[in-house]
Amino acid sequence: MSIKRLLLAMLLVLFSLGGMMAQTIESEARDVIRRGNEKFAKQQYESALREYQRVPAIAGDAYAQALYNVGVCYYELWRTEEAIESYRKALGARRGEYPKAWFALGVALEDQAQPAVAKDAYRQSISTSHGEHAMAHYKLGLLLASEGDYKGAASLFKVAIARSNERFPAGHIDLGVMLAQMGRLTEAGREFQVALQQAGGKFSEATHNLKLCRTLLNASAKTELSTLKLSESKEVTLQNRER
Repeated sequence: MSIKRLLLAMLLVLFSLGGMMAQTIESEARDVIRRGNEKFAKQQYESALREYQRVPAIAGDAYAQALYNVGVCYYELWRTEEAIESYRKALGARRGEYPKAWFALGVALEDQAQPAVAKDAYRQSISTSHGEHAMAHYKLGLLLASEGDYKGAASLFKVAIARSNERFPAGHIDLGVMLAQMGRLTEAGREFQVALQQAGGKFSEATHNLKLCRTLLNASAKTELSTLKLSESKEVTLQNRER
């Protein structure tokens, strides 16, 4: 065998061994993440954190998932600055292509009273998910609503409702509030009715807003618009971890 062929054969063997080793490392990393998820589900956040931190940087995509999960653990432990750092590391590990991490980063930045940067994070979540991340639309809509951009917020709430795979009464309530603020009371009333139907008739904000809308339509007392209530639903939560 010539030296050239011998070198080629050695390279092929090394390449094959390298591939097998990478598969083994990623498989072991998945097992570590699974164990971390089990502890997280029991609210053992410190233990889960230690598991996720065992995943090495050479574990490929599993490493990015572990970094995201580390961030979620820190967030649950009220260590928000460390959560933000971990989310950004996860984004770096995937070159920014990580919609869930962008969304989680936005939530944490809001907690740190950084709405402008949070808006950018939500927009990145929307962009990298090709417009499919419903909750990023919703959270961005809430920020625009707080700034008085009712039209922009309404558009985002509509998309959030359309992209959501579940009933979304909070989205309908908040869309209704935006429509009412723009003087579109009949449309707003329909949204409040939908919210009530989806919530089984038990949603105090929807009941209040629907009653007020009907009063305004009958009496044209539009000065009462300021008493409309945005939802205070607990249903919009951060997905806790990657599986």
